[in-house]
Amino acid sequence: MKSSCTRLKVWRSYSRSHSDPLAGLRAPSLRTAVLLLALLCFPQQVASDSDEAILTDWDIWKSTNGISYEDMEDMQRKVIWEGNKQQIEDNNQGFLMGSKHFTMAMNKYGDLTAQEFQTVASRKLRNSAKKFDGMVIDYRQMGYVTEVKDQGYCGSCWAFSTTGAIEGQIFKKTGQLISLSEQNLVDCSKSYGTYGCSGAWMANAYDYVVNNGLESTITYPYTSDTQPCYYDSRLAVAHIKDYRFIPKGDEQALADAVATIGPITVAIDASHSSFLFYSSGIYEESNCNPNNLSHAVLLVGYGSEGGQDYWLIKNSWGPSWGEGGYMRLIRDGKNPCGIASYALYPIL
Repeated sequence: MKSSCTRLKVWRSYSRSHSDPLAGLRAPSLRTAVLLLALLCFPQQVASDSDEAILTDWDIWKSTNGISYEDMEDMQRKVIWEGNKQQIEDNNQGFLMGSKHFTMAMNKYGDLTAQEFQTVASRKLRNSAKKFDGMVIDYRQMGYVTEVKDQGYCGSCWAFSTTGAIEGQIFKKTGQLISLSEQNLVDCSKSYGTYGCSGAWMANAYDYVVNNGLESTITYPYTSDTQPCYYDSRLAVAHIKDYRFIPKGDEQALADAVATIGPITVAIDASHSSFLFYSSGIYEESNCNPNNLSHAVLLVGYGSEGGQDYWLIKNSWGPSWGEGGYMRLIRDGKNPCGIASYALYPIL
């Protein structure tokens, strides 16, 4: 199955240079249809103060994100946005009451339905000893991790997860932190079983690097779409000999690897709106499925807060998402969201 690992535009009339990757329109849910019907049936109803406040927030959100719609689309997307806004407010109220351990926040993907998010962001990824529980590991503080990047509207999470782990190993070996080219992987690794902006398993990306090497973002910058490959081996700055998998589902083995090796390439279930709108705190989603691996991220450490252990992951959705582009995911030994289901690291 395809994976796009991202939150794509659906039904939006964007004034952006790239085209909408979804050619068709997804029918609104029954709940959305009912709400739309209510709006259409009472056009003369005078808006209350709360309606005006919501409308103002909606207009501000559209303006902030550079989004505009035709009238019908505007009403449809406004209903979806309001539903997401309510879910965020309900979650954050639960956080204040102590029933939730993380906060959510509206972001630029606020007009997507859960179904749209799952269709695009949550498709399956493409197929092809010592104990350190008491330690705190954060490779950001050790210089292993480049700035938070943004994959944009391209399902290239697999490429970011791959380059991030290689970047960490190069720093570990040489003391130099080099930002590697995700675009190089997106454009050039198709013969190894990857699918550009339509997803891939990270092992296939590692196979490409083993046999070819990788350029930096300076010589091969990111474009957020698939382009013809123009890789030049003379400009390669990264080479790996091999890669290794961590035993599937073994959180202790994963923790040991993080502590002794460095940042680790992992896949997780990110198919829930709670993940999409995550803002802060230790994330826990009871509906996460360790076998529904839909998104690739970089595991850069672990720690504990208030007696609750967590994994520290770096996402590729830009610094405005989560805690500066990062998430703390609950670490409970039960393989939450599949964090240990597909984990691997490069060997230089």
